[in-house]
Amino acid sequence: MSSPRAAIACVGAGRMGRGMAHAFAYAGHEVRLVDARPRDAEAFTALRSAALAEIEASLGMLAALGAFDPALTPAIMARVSVVRRDEAHQALAGVRYIFEGVPETEDAKRQALAFIDAFAAPEAIVASTTSTFLSTHLATMTTRPERFLNAHWLNPAFLVPLVEVSPSSATDAAVTAELVAFLESIGKVPVVCKASPGYIVPRIQALAMNEAARLVEEGVASAQDIDKAVLYGFGLRFAVLGLLEFIDWGGGDILYHASRYLAEATGENRFAAPQVVVSNMDAGRIGMKTGEGFYDWSTRDVPAYRQQRLAAFLELIRARGLIKPPVL
Repeated sequence: MSSPRAAIACVGAGRMGRGMAHAFAYAGHEVRLVDARPRDAEAFTALRSAALAEIEASLGMLAALGAFDPALTPAIMARVSVVRRDEAHQALAGVRYIFEGVPETEDAKRQALAFIDAFAAPEAIVASTTSTFLSTHLATMTTRPERFLNAHWLNPAFLVPLVEVSPSSATDAAVTAELVAFLESIGKVPVVCKASPGYIVPRIQALAMNEAARLVEEGVASAQDIDKAVLYGFGLRFAVLGLLEFIDWGGGDILYHASRYLAEATGENRFAAPQVVVSNMDAGRIGMKTGEGFYDWSTRDVPAYRQQRLAAFLELIRARGLIKPPVL
């Protein structure tokens, strides 16, 4: 196994910190998991044992599923250390990337960022992992706003590839680019978005989950059948095509008319198409069939692209054991 890479610090030894520690250690980095709370020796020993046990268990689960050789687990675990709060000056010294993963309260965030500022090197890049607070708000709590941004990992952090990177208006563009490149180096898939409530995934999934709950509330279908529809229809489809890509695939005109019908039939304005869909419809930018929609298809070999995406869809369905041989 190659030698460990640069050390990483995660402030906050809860679920998010442990998930990030798993991901970084797996990718070859020494990880210092810093306890953000003052504790007596007995309480810290219990926290340390619980954190290491959880990380080892998540590694063991992946190894059991065939993700890697379980014999490598001790070497990966050796890269993880859990550090007392009063030893943070040593743990944060010289660390380039520091991730804050404390509970989602303003007081906890403010205290953690002040704590990091007190011990981190001036050149360190500090990233919150919040799914709640905007980076623009958190940037006011740090003395290094130009080197601060948000990096929202999705749970389980050690498994989900996506990380939503959200700089504030004060963040140096070079810092954003560096953090994106670093996350890519450990196998993550970062996307950059503005500071906006819900960022990307939480905003979309909140709408989807609330609508699923409304279907139960309205007696449209059982919870089991709604979830089955998501697992075997919605989920499979959008594991291959992005939402906006799918609009272009089928045609923005279909979404336009379907949205108008739903809004009128239900009397609920939440189903109305946004202005961008209306504008694209008026301009004839309805996707693949016109050469332009949310994407530019004018220079793409659309038939070949469709074939490639359908092949990926078929592969996914096959992996789920959902393809049966033809009946002769």
